[in-house]
Amino acid sequence: MPNKKDNIKVAVAGIGGRMGSRIAQLIGETEGVSLSAGFESPGHAKTKKDLSEIIGGALTGIKTAPSVKDVLAECDVIIDFTNAESSIKHLEAASQAGKPIVIGSTGFTREQLEKAGELAKKIPVVLAPNMSLGVNVMFKLAAEAAKLLGDDYDVEIIEAHHRFKKDAPSGTAMKLAEVVAQALGRDLNAVGKYERHGLIGERPKKEIGIQAIRAGDIAGDHTVLFGGLGERIEITHRAASRDTFARGAIRAAIWIVSQKPGLYSMQDVLGIK
Repeated sequence: MPNKKDNIKVAVAGIGGRMGSRIAQLIGETEGVSLSAGFESPGHAKTKKDLSEIIGGALTGIKTAPSVKDVLAECDVIIDFTNAESSIKHLEAASQAGKPIVIGSTGFTREQLEKAGELAKKIPVVLAPNMSLGVNVMFKLAAEAAKLLGDDYDVEIIEAHHRFKKDAPSGTAMKLAEVVAQALGRDLNAVGKYERHGLIGERPKKEIGIQAIRAGDIAGDHTVLFGGLGERIEITHRAASRDTFARGAIRAAIWIVSQKPGLYSMQDVLGIK
C-alpha cells in the first residue's frame, strides 16, 4: 500500500451516479489523490466511454470500466456509493485483490453487515452511513445527550432526503437511533417505531421514533428530538449539498490506505470516537 505522502490512486464505483460523479470531480481538486479509474454496470450508457463524458473537462484517456475487476490493478483504494447489494460484491472483489475500500452505501441487511465484517479481516474497510464531519459529531452529541437525559425524555428521529433516495429510513437516521438506544440501554429492534397511523394510544415510554420524509432535492436533514414535560432539546444537522459527503469519502480513502485490515467507521477516520 502507498505511503500517505504518495499520490493515492482512487477508483470510483458507480461513477455515473450523482455521488460517484461528484466524488470523481472532487478527487481532481484534492491534493495527494488522483482518479485512476471508474466503473459502472456493464449496461450503463457511459461504459467504455472516456471518463470526461461523466465528470466533464478534457479527455482523460481513461474509459469507464464495466466491472470492479477491471479497475483493481489500476488503483490503491476504491470509493463506493452504489447500493448495499453491489457494495458487498465490490467488497468481495477488493478483498480478493487486497485493496482497501470506502463504502458509503446504506440499506444493508444484518447478514450483509456480518459478511462485510468477515471480509474486513483481510483488508481495511471504512463502512459508514454518513461521511460528513458534522454528522459524525452529531452521533457523539446524541449519545451524550441521551445518557444525560435518560428515560424521562422521549426520543424522536426525523430525517428528510431527496425524492430519488431508495431506502428508508436513511442509514444516518438508523445509526442515530442505534447510538441513542445503546446509550439508553435499549434494544432498538424492540423499541423502534417507524410509522404511526390511526388510534395508536399513548406513546410507550421507551419508544424511539424514526420517521422519514422524501421531497424534492433535499441533500439530507437529520434531527434528534428529546422531548420532556415542559421542554425539548433538538440536535439538527442539515446538509447543503452532497459535497460534504464526497469530501468525507475522499478523506477516508486517504486515511484507509495506511491502516491494518479491519472494519472502521467514519469516527475512526476523524478520531472522534
